[in-house]
Amino acid sequence: MAFDLLVKNGMIVDGSGLPRYRGDIGVKDGKIAEIGRIGGSAKETLDAEGHVVSPGFVDGHTHMDAQIFWDPIGTSSCYQGVTSVVMGNCGFTLAPCREAEADMVFRNLERAEDISRAAMLAGIKWRWESFPEFLDVLESLPKGINYAGYMGHCALRTYVMGQRAFTDEASEDELAKMVHLVKEAVDAGAHGFSTTRSVNHQTSDDKPVASRLASWHEFETLVKAMGAGMVEVAGEPRGADSEKARAYYDGLSKLAIESGRPITFGLFNRRTRPGGWRSTFDIIERTAAAGGRMFAQVHSRALSVLLSFETHLPFDKWDVWKEMRAKPLAEQKKMLLDPEMRRRLVEVASKPYEGPEVRGTEARPPEWDYIYAMTDMKGPHKTMAELARQKNTHPVDLMIDMALERDMKFFMMQPIANENQTEALELMKHPRSVVTFSDSGAHVSQIMDSSLQTHLLSHWVREKQAFTLEEAVKLITCDTATQFGFHDRGLLREGMAADIVVFDPDTVGPRMPEVVTDLPAQAKRLRQKADGMRATIVNGQILLRDNEPTGNLPGQLLRKRRG
Repeated sequence: MAFDLLVKNGMIVDGSGLPRYRGDIGVKDGKIAEIGRIGGSAKETLDAEGHVVSPGFVDGHTHMDAQIFWDPIGTSSCYQGVTSVVMGNCGFTLAPCREAEADMVFRNLERAEDISRAAMLAGIKWRWESFPEFLDVLESLPKGINYAGYMGHCALRTYVMGQRAFTDEASEDELAKMVHLVKEAVDAGAHGFSTTRSVNHQTSDDKPVASRLASWHEFETLVKAMGAGMVEVAGEPRGADSEKARAYYDGLSKLAIESGRPITFGLFNRRTRPGGWRSTFDIIERTAAAGGRMFAQVHSRALSVLLSFETHLPFDKWDVWKEMRAKPLAEQKKMLLDPEMRRRLVEVASKPYEGPEVRGTEARPPEWDYIYAMTDMKGPHKTMAELARQKNTHPVDLMIDMALERDMKFFMMQPIANENQTEALELMKHPRSVVTFSDSGAHVSQIMDSSLQTHLLSHWVREKQAFTLEEAVKLITCDTATQFGFHDRGLLREGMAADIVVFDPDTVGPRMPEVVTDLPAQAKRLRQKADGMRATIVNGQILLRDNEPTGNLPGQLLRKRRG
């Protein structure tokens, strides 16, 4: 057979968890045609000598709904070996929506997911109203990776209820319209339905996003009406061992059993509630025993806000600081070199915080014992409090010094969840969890977790040896693909889609993030590449070679089909 692509001489880790073996992979018409020792010819040959050949990584929790319109290759996920993603999580989508009412969906996205309204206005050409029309537009866009998408509850409510979606419960007539539209979306290939009930999700004017006004009756009515597809929910209390939390998760369990829909949500450990997540897994197990299906999405490291002069600092809205932070970075640097200005800045930053409550991944008032200097990716990272004590200085003085020494390119990490890495490992190893939750496409200037897969391979496999390479690859390929219903991906098997990653196990790992202004309207975002990535192959074509785009755009819209 003459192949389109032949990947030669690699060490195949096929995603199943079975031991690695040396072999070749022949690709034809976007699918894996043969695996073994192959002597045939090919239009293109990739030598994988000294590298691991694995399935493309699957990420079940992203927010690329806006980014897909201006970023064909899917950064920063594609740089980390991700070949398929699910977007539209947490109830936030761009459809259904009339173009004249686009600001209502922007209102849901702008603050809760840190996606610039100006970027969305400049970068999105509106060509749809209904969710099926939106899927058709997505299908027509040039794409580097594969995308599936939920219908979001926030967009659904604003489409049906208008401004009342942010203030009122739905009437029975409005709920009936929503039921019809959810069925229509699922029939057209939506991956399912997503919602948020999280207090962290607010609009820019400090109001709840639209789905938070929905009653539980509305939520369960929509889920029971779907007939197919998955349900993703950004939850109320996540893993808290309390009566409120147990009642919430018991409600989700009952809904999973009665509706027959798989339900998934994020689950993290919290330093304020050690082990509080364990009771949630008890409920997930009981759900499975009763015929329902729920699973938790977990992370491979701490969920950290990245702080920097280039993006956000805890003091951006504080007196003195807000005047300085409004100026270009070069002017801020000059001001920091002024002894009197610096004295005033440190004085203000030393006072107790008296501003509005901080939500989600917004920069929060500093606890210097829990803010880490991010001078490299590997760590272990030292806290700013510890470093300041060593230098006999104030943490803010130290922050300024370290920024000036690096021409203002200095990051600090402020963990807000998953602080305990022993518990993070336990969460990853639980059979009812999947390792995902990058939030790629959202929190674009606040966090950078697109690299959770390469962090797993570098930190937990190579450095900590907490997983074998085969176990770790299975977590981010077969396990995620199976749980999210991509049954032709996540394994290297003849006949399956040729989504393949070729990487060096000795060097793979995330690089330091960087701040770039490549969004529409010159909006800022964090971007991160990776080391050790030889090639990323999507549907049989090389998307990235040595982490540089080839110009190929082989990605597809993955519509979920009934049956």
